[in-house]
Amino acid sequence: MDFGVEGVGFLAATLTTCAFFPQVAKTWSSGSAEDISTLWLVMFGSGLFCWLIYGVMVNSYAVMAANVVTLMLLGVIAWIKWRP
Repeated sequence: MDFGVEGVGFLAATLTTCAFFPQVAKTWSSGSAEDISTLWLVMFGSGLFCWLIYGVMVNSYAVMAANVVTLMLLGVIAWIKWRP
C-alpha cells in the first residue's frame, strides 16, 4: 500500500464526508427532511454503496471509511424524512 496515495485518499474522504455534516445537522435540528428529494436519497445512497463495494474490491480503507460514514449520515436524513 502506498501511504502517500492512501493519505490523499483519506484527506479527500475526510473533506467530502465532513461536508455532509452541516446538512445532517440542519435536518436534525429542524426535524424535517421534507425538502430532500426521495430520488436523490435513493440515487446518492446507491452510489455510496457502489463506492463502498469498490473500496472493498481495491482494498482502499479511505474509500471504505468515507462511504460507511456517509451512508450512516444519509441514513439519519432518510430516517427523519420517512419516520412516522
